[in-house]
Amino acid sequence: MQTFNIKNLLFLSVFLLILPFSSCKTTKSVAQVDQPLENALLWELTGPGISQPSYVFGTIHLIDSKDYFLPKGTMTALDKSNKIVFEIDMKEMSDMSAMMGIMGKIFMKDNTTLKDLLSSEDYDYVSDYFQKKGMPIMMIERMKPMFLTALTYGDFEPGGLGNSKMKSYEMELLQIAEDSGKETGGLETIDFQLSLFDEIPYDAQAMMLVESIKSSEDPESSSQLNEMTSMYLNQNINAMVQMIGEEDNNVEGFEEKLLTKRNESWIPLMITGAKKGPVFYAVGAGHLAGSKGVINLLRKQGYTVKPLSHK
Repeated sequence: MQTFNIKNLLFLSVFLLILPFSSCKTTKSVAQVDQPLENALLWELTGPGISQPSYVFGTIHLIDSKDYFLPKGTMTALDKSNKIVFEIDMKEMSDMSAMMGIMGKIFMKDNTTLKDLLSSEDYDYVSDYFQKKGMPIMMIERMKPMFLTALTYGDFEPGGLGNSKMKSYEMELLQIAEDSGKETGGLETIDFQLSLFDEIPYDAQAMMLVESIKSSEDPESSSQLNEMTSMYLNQNINAMVQMIGEEDNNVEGFEEKLLTKRNESWIPLMITGAKKGPVFYAVGAGHLAGSKGVINLLRKQGYTVKPLSHK
């Protein structure tokens, strides 16, 4: 049993919105793949005003350590880049003093608790689940349910990143940046990502939490996660988006803010950054494909985005 650690929870919670649709699934209209792309995680970005190529790399934010890999050409692209830019600046994520400063934002307003949102049966079910993880319900029942959903992802445990069972592509790339003295940055801030949690009503979040726990305990869930990992290992970003479209939608009505609007807001930032010098952009692989994915949005702005890591 893992020991409850508030720092671990804060760290993992911010990962929730950058998890590639493990918890926040999208509808078919958003995830539609009407312009299939090559099977590739690494892409080269060139075009007007860009003197040296920049790169776009699709991550899977948490993966079993045994499956972790970097596609051919990734280290070369990293070496050529002056800066590594994530969805949020991973150095900010690693600053625990900053993380502790946002603690208040993880709690529900008006002293709302999980008990207020769930039936007695569901409340006991959730309580038992987290008790087994070493997290007494009394310590977490006022936290926004979507934060807690982060801890139901696959076989992940509060100490997972520390015991080498799981790897984070973002943390691995951050280490590469630090070892090579490269600057890092983010397309969004932690505050912005935390604000997205407030776009979904607490009762809807609570039901998503219950469904996520049930899914994590369902034998079929493991096979689905294995399938997603297999798609990632095969660099099949189209299949990843199609799989997302086939899933039941838990956040219907919020997908524009959780996915599409975010993709659209990144494009001018990515173009501006690329014009200043070679940048390595690392974003969730689920953001790459689809008509409203990053690659097609960049192309619609007149930029050339070509695959480098064919599978």
